[in-house]
Amino acid sequence: MTDKSSDNQGKSCTSVASCSNRASNKSLLVNFTQRGNPLLKAVTNVSWEYGETDADYEMGTNMCALFLSLRYHSLNPDYIHNRLKKLGNKYELRVLLVLVDVNDPHHHIKNLTRICILADLTLVLAWSSEEAGKILETYKIYENKPADNLMERSESSPYLVLVQALSSIKPVNKTDAMTLLTKFKTLEGILNATEFQLSECPGFGTKKAKKLYATLHEQFCR
Repeated sequence: MTDKSSDNQGKSCTSVASCSNRASNKSLLVNFTQRGNPLLKAVTNVSWEYGETDADYEMGTNMCALFLSLRYHSLNPDYIHNRLKKLGNKYELRVLLVLVDVNDPHHHIKNLTRICILADLTLVLAWSSEEAGKILETYKIYENKPADNLMERSESSPYLVLVQALSSIKPVNKTDAMTLLTKFKTLEGILNATEFQLSECPGFGTKKAKKLYATLHEQFCR
C-alpha cells in the first residue's frame, strides 16, 4: 500500500516529534516497515500516516502496538525479542497484536503469553487482517476516553454480540464463532452458507456444521 492509497492518509512525518504530536491529536502513526500490511485497509474510521516510531503502530503519545504474525513468528522466533529490546520501556500501554494465521496456534500463544507477562505487554489476538485493523482503530478512537466508557461500548458492540450469540449454540465455542465471522463476514453470510461450506471452516466438521446449520434454519415462529 502506498501513501496515496487513501484520502485518510496524510503525508509522511519528517520528525519524531511532529509525528508523535499528530498521532496523539488525530492520526494513527504507522511505522514504514508496516507498508503493505493488509490490516491497514480496514482502518477506515480514523486517519493514519507513516512516520518514525520504535513501535509498529502508535495510537497515541503513550500507546503503541507491535504486530506479529504467528506464521512469521514460527519461522523467526527471535524477532519479537529483538523488537522488544529496541522498544525498551517506552509507552505506558504496549500491545502485542498477534494475527492467528496458523492451524495450531496454542503452543505459540502460550509462549507469547509468557513473553507478554515478563515484558509488560497486553496480548491481543486477531483472526484476520481486517479484525487486526479494527482493533488498532478502536484503540485510536478511544485514546482519550475513560476506561468505563470503553468497557460499556465494547461489551455491547455488534461483533461481540454476534460472537456471544453464535457461541450459545452447542457445540460452537467462541473461537468457532470468530472463525465464522472471519470467513463469512456477517451474520447474513453465515446464514446463507451451505452445510458443506460450514464444515470446511477450521475447527468444524460434518457433525458440528450439521448442528449449526440446523439451528440457524430452525423455524422459531409457530
